[in-house]
Amino acid sequence: MTEETKGRLTTRNIAMPADTNPAGDIFGGWVMSQMDIAAGICASQRSQSRVVTVKIDSMSFLKPVKVGDILGVYTKVDKVGRSSMKIHVEAWVRRNRINNREKVTEGIFTFVALDEEGKPTPVPRAEDLPDYVAEWVDF
Repeated sequence: MTEETKGRLTTRNIAMPADTNPAGDIFGGWVMSQMDIAAGICASQRSQSRVVTVKIDSMSFLKPVKVGDILGVYTKVDKVGRSSMKIHVEAWVRRNRINNREKVTEGIFTFVALDEEGKPTPVPRAEDLPDYVAEWVDF
């Protein structure tokens, strides 16, 4: 049985040789950066505002990422507070550009929505979001 992704595909990138450690695997920091970018996209769409990462929980590196792997990052809004959001993030790879997908990393990223002055601002209720956002963001 194949494991299913949680959330929607938010970003895709190819792992390049410049992102490797001495063993030839892709640096975990590069993977975490890709996950933070995707989670930020999801959080800013949900909050309809600028967001900042404030916390990363339960980060699990399950398998290495190799040069040439296509890294797909999936995001899902787990919880919305007054000004914060928890985003569930999974990173999957396609090895050798074929259909074999493997989950390589997952974690929970917490973001805070900010106003134009950089102060925390309330996240809109789901029912107050424009239709196009409600369709794009996985609640």
